[in-house]
Amino acid sequence: MSFKTVSFKCIGDDRGSLVALEANKSVPFNIKRVYYIYSTKDGVSRGFHAHQTLKQVAVCVRGSCRFVLDDGKQKTHILLDDATKGLLIEDLIWREMYDFSHDCVLMVLASEYYDESDYIRDYDEFLKIKGYQSQ
Repeated sequence: MSFKTVSFKCIGDDRGSLVALEANKSVPFNIKRVYYIYSTKDGVSRGFHAHQTLKQVAVCVRGSCRFVLDDGKQKTHILLDDATKGLLIEDLIWREMYDFSHDCVLMVLASEYYDESDYIRDYDEFLKIKGYQSQ
């Protein structure tokens, strides 16, 4: 499956902590878009899509949330709850986010600008693109 967790260097002292994210260094692509999700209501899940070419790094900068990543054959569940860890999600991976803590702030760094035509929002279409039959 085309994802991995990445660790970021944390610089800290008695004043607090700092994590710097740099394109083509700690983030393995040029960053063209940054967005964040917050104040997610209890019981709400998000995502339910894949991307044809977009790469992303998701970082839970506050609180926690869970991801389901699906390559069409295998599903993996991941907990994000550490601001020094990110989740690199490459193209053609179906993603769903759920179980947001009340204080969750999920920041996403993207390799491209927003482009609706890059989204795959239908799971059966996703499976066809991957070359699998829907169940």
